[in-house]
Amino acid sequence: MSVKWVSALLLLQLCLFSCGSCGKVLVWPMEYSHWLNMKAILDELIEKGHEVTVLTPAATVLVDPNNSSALHFEVFPVLPNQEDLALFVEKWITFWIYEMPNLSLMEYVASLQEIFFHYSRFSSRLLKQNCESAVLNKELVKRLKEARYDVVLSDAICFCSELIAEILEIPFVYSLRFSVGNTFEKHCGGLPCPPSFVPLPLTALTDKMTFMEKVKNMVITLYLDLWFQNFYLKDWDQFYSDVLGRPTTLCETMGKAEMWLIRTYWDFEFPRPYLPNFEFVGGLHCKPAKPLPEEMEKFVQSSGDHGIVVFSLGSMVKNLTDEKSNVIAAALAQIPQKVLWRYKGKKPATLGPNTKTYDWIPQNDLLGHPKTKAFITHGGTNGIYEAIYHGIPMVGVPMFADQPDNIAHMKAKGAAVEVNFNKMTTADLLNALKTVINDPSYKENAMRLSRIHHDQPVKPLDRAVFWIEFVMRHKGAKHLRPAAHDLTWYQYHSLDVIGFLLACVATVVFIVAKSCLFCCRKFGKTGKKQKRA
Repeated sequence: MSVKWVSALLLLQLCLFSCGSCGKVLVWPMEYSHWLNMKAILDELIEKGHEVTVLTPAATVLVDPNNSSALHFEVFPVLPNQEDLALFVEKWITFWIYEMPNLSLMEYVASLQEIFFHYSRFSSRLLKQNCESAVLNKELVKRLKEARYDVVLSDAICFCSELIAEILEIPFVYSLRFSVGNTFEKHCGGLPCPPSFVPLPLTALTDKMTFMEKVKNMVITLYLDLWFQNFYLKDWDQFYSDVLGRPTTLCETMGKAEMWLIRTYWDFEFPRPYLPNFEFVGGLHCKPAKPLPEEMEKFVQSSGDHGIVVFSLGSMVKNLTDEKSNVIAAALAQIPQKVLWRYKGKKPATLGPNTKTYDWIPQNDLLGHPKTKAFITHGGTNGIYEAIYHGIPMVGVPMFADQPDNIAHMKAKGAAVEVNFNKMTTADLLNALKTVINDPSYKENAMRLSRIHHDQPVKPLDRAVFWIEFVMRHKGAKHLRPAAHDLTWYQYHSLDVIGFLLACVATVVFIVAKSCLFCCRKFGKTGKKQKRA
């Protein structure tokens, strides 16, 4: 047999028998940091020989169908948006950071509720518009069916992937950081979330709650459950039923997910119950540090023994007010460390010679540099995990969304100090930096979390890819699906059993009571007859 034929047979065997090779993955993407996490998984799937196709609308923020990566893109047209997503998010962030802190308590509660419902309506309308454009496009659906994909991968908060998987009759896998109130995980995924010790996302609570914090956790849980069941789901339930041609609900369809890949881990999370089809893969995007650009490396090395501080408020906050930027710059100017600050705004008047601003910084590479002493962060999950990965203590300056919650986790684990962004003074930030840099306990705790993160039998990214491949190989993972999905809410909480047992006890008590009364009457009459005799 010729060498060509031998090589061809070896390649064929490799394709047929290597772990999960030659699979076809269909992706329904989410924007912003959700896409960055998803992209890490997709790049690894491609490295392992899978064909990955991203199903995306023509209008996107970060998902770029024109990039030169190995990803395939299936772009479908959508109706013009009534409101641009990026503009809406920018307005929402500006309102949250600069306007809400100046409101009274009553104004704050009213505004919070208004923006919460406004955001929900807008995001739901945009998601539904994209979903309709995809699933009602007969030519697109035909192409997807003919492509014979093995699995659908998506973020759980970006609805429609489960509907597409149902139409294509293939399994699907979720990637998820969290949903508001744990509603999707709890109601649709069956994940136990006891409010007595599992703090809700966005509450900034820990698992060690005081009585009043437990009350707060319970009240918010009940409110969000009510909102989820009675406000958020109705339109989607009807839409899914219309498309599939049978009565169904969004939650029922989401509950068919084979795996939920949760983008946190026990270095970040508080201990809590979870299910076998929930896998924690936090920090899957983290990598060893690469060498810095030459100019940046020179600046870092010029710090000497003092080292450097890395400062970033993420990609969504591009500018600060002059007052706020000067407060920050004045604090940075007073520390002996050199500071690399990702900032696109106007150069602050109080900027010290030890601080350099950059439009963009290689954050992971800087956090992995041996001279890095601290990380000033807004509290985004990706940045926090890069700090955990490299063992860097943090100064948290949370502003909106899950950021206060993330920093609360790091504070509870002794790896961060929090500074209130709206009330922050130069002295506040300076003291927080001195504490984190000079108190060795913060570095020790950060290194402890780093050791926990690295001490895993399988790397988070490899674990995420393994479970996607597992679902492809076995056409699902039904053996991991809890029976809770087949129970009604009263059966899940054993209310029917409790009611039956209470009825049994009541029956026994009733019979015993009646028997006692009967005996008392009988013996009472007998005693009277004997006395008369």
